[in-house]
Amino acid sequence: MVVVSAVRDYINRMLQDISGMKVLILDSQTVSIVSVVYSQSELLQKEVFLVELIDSISKSKEPMSHLKAVYFLRPTSTNIQLLKRQLASPRFGEYHLFFSNLLENTQLHILADSDEREVVQQVQEFYADFVAVDPYHFTLNMASNHMYMLPAVVDPSGLQHFCDRVVDGLAAIFLALKRRPVIRYSHTSDIAKRIAQEAMKLMYQQESGLFDFRRTEIAPLLLVIDRRDDPVTPLLNQWTYQAMVHELIGIQDNKVDLKNIGKLSKDQQEVVLSSEQDAFFKVNMYENFGDIGMSIKRMVDEFQQVSKSNQNIQTIEDMAKFVDNYPEYRKMHGNVSKHVTLVTEMSKIVEERKLMLVSQTEQELACNGGQGAAFEAVTNLLNNESVSDIDRLRLVMLYALRYEKESPVQLMQLFNKLASRSPKYKPGLVQFLLKQAGADKRTGDLYGNRDLLNIARNMARGLKGVENVYTQHQPLLYQTMESITKGRLRDVDYPFVGNHFQQARPQDVVIFIVGGTTYEESRSVALQNATNSGIRFILGGSALLNSKRFLKDLEEAQKIARSSTSVV
Repeated sequence: MVVVSAVRDYINRMLQDISGMKVLILDSQTVSIVSVVYSQSELLQKEVFLVELIDSISKSKEPMSHLKAVYFLRPTSTNIQLLKRQLASPRFGEYHLFFSNLLENTQLHILADSDEREVVQQVQEFYADFVAVDPYHFTLNMASNHMYMLPAVVDPSGLQHFCDRVVDGLAAIFLALKRRPVIRYSHTSDIAKRIAQEAMKLMYQQESGLFDFRRTEIAPLLLVIDRRDDPVTPLLNQWTYQAMVHELIGIQDNKVDLKNIGKLSKDQQEVVLSSEQDAFFKVNMYENFGDIGMSIKRMVDEFQQVSKSNQNIQTIEDMAKFVDNYPEYRKMHGNVSKHVTLVTEMSKIVEERKLMLVSQTEQELACNGGQGAAFEAVTNLLNNESVSDIDRLRLVMLYALRYEKESPVQLMQLFNKLASRSPKYKPGLVQFLLKQAGADKRTGDLYGNRDLLNIARNMARGLKGVENVYTQHQPLLYQTMESITKGRLRDVDYPFVGNHFQQARPQDVVIFIVGGTTYEESRSVALQNATNSGIRFILGGSALLNSKRFLKDLEEAQKIARSSTSVV
């Protein structure tokens, strides 16, 4: 049961039993939830002729009694108030109300009282309260993602709001899976502990009846971990297709905005990158950049063959055949030009920012020891005029995370050089990262140098040599999944909540990263699931990061921490 099909099933059930012409009314969050799993043409097939946002539909007064309104909303107080007003003077013939999570009794009463004309046909909870970007990867798209870095005293209500949204998302995932998990968390993280405890309270106390699926098989595991256990992964340049597009151009809800790139035709200014809707992308999303170039060349060759045969139209039959095949031809043409545009644009950025040079040093800093050589390499890149400000900052951060204990003097030299070369960065951002995610704050063996087993493994890897210098880094998540598969995830590092423990190896594991996931990690999960180890992993996070977003969250948290007198 994968997350994409869970959401699709809910939307199918919403739309298929309501016959006739429909308008689908969403809010700013459910619009993302629907758009990543359902295309416009699929909505049309279900007789949805209009998709509107709840706040914009409030402004219109025009009656449309021939349409049936299907609302799919998060159960927030704002949405309930908007609905209350809309039900007071209904514009549509029928109202079908679906909520993405648990409704409170008071909210139900408000809706019942507002429905004086008795236009509401049904009210249901359909637990699709997460954005299913890939079959094993979901995100909550949280705008205030920086909150996880702040101590509770800074903004108690903001932090509570953050935790509530995460717990809602986790509840929805397990209600969609029809399972109740045992819960573990990263022991050095206050926020992971708090979320784990609040999820436990919801699933085992407040709503224990709803989560009691009376199933006999081994309970799944929910592991709540903290982004700060692995601050390296979101700082690295990426060299596999999906991760690289997000790092260099940006993906939002499986769409890539190409408006700022050259003269593109209207239909190419925003393109969809979804493994569900694009066969080429599905096959190549985890391949490295070099191989993608070859695959695209093959795709272009195939397309040219098809084009040639289409030019050879001599009879009426040929023409009829061409018209029949035209939609497929159009689609193929759009797909070819989309991938060619993306790869061309990324090649340009790689060249402009000298990313092959930069990335080689990043990978060395992430994977191999050797402080002296690392210092020299970072210094040379800081002096290199072609290296951009953001790349300089990331290099100093990666060096600081690796060698914070070993070379304080040289670290200060790099801080000073960064300040003079890239003055746009606020002083203290690297120090703030160390305060947040330094060696003393992390759970797990990020550099594989704490635990004898990991040291031996790294030595063996070094001897074998690495296939590709640009993709040698493995996220910490890879080790965590390996430990779970082998039954070696230590209780001291990842304690259980409540008096639970796992009797046997779980078959389903949801790993939730407070602070956000990366596409490198979702690739790791997909490859792990492909090994058929008997455990299926699902990855979720509060946001989907690239280095730009990770640094933006860091800057935002630093700004708030500075202005707050209560933070020492």
